[in-house]
Amino acid sequence: MKKPKHHIFVCGSFRANGAPQGVCNKKDSLQLLQYLEQELSDRGMTDVAVSSTGCLKLCDAGPAMIVYPQNWWYGRVETEGAVDEVIDALEKGQPAARYLLDGE
Repeated sequence: MKKPKHHIFVCGSFRANGAPQGVCNKKDSLQLLQYLEQELSDRGMTDVAVSSTGCLKLCDAGPAMIVYPQNWWYGRVETEGAVDEVIDALEKGQPAARYLLDGE
């Protein structure tokens, strides 16, 4: 497998016992993850990996995601339109400012 250019982590709100809890899960972050994967595929962005994570401890800003290696932390990514904005910005090599978290 070729190393991805970007890796997007989407909070799945999973706790140590494995149960999904918290804001991100309640706001359907895993459905947004599926949309994200499909949209990346549709755009031919095969150099981007996507993973679900345990709780990112950003419940006040959920659903949350992180883009590495840029270390862009996003919050309130609640809709497919928001995911599109994140991907659009990634294609341009910049963060999606509307959703970027600044040390919350």
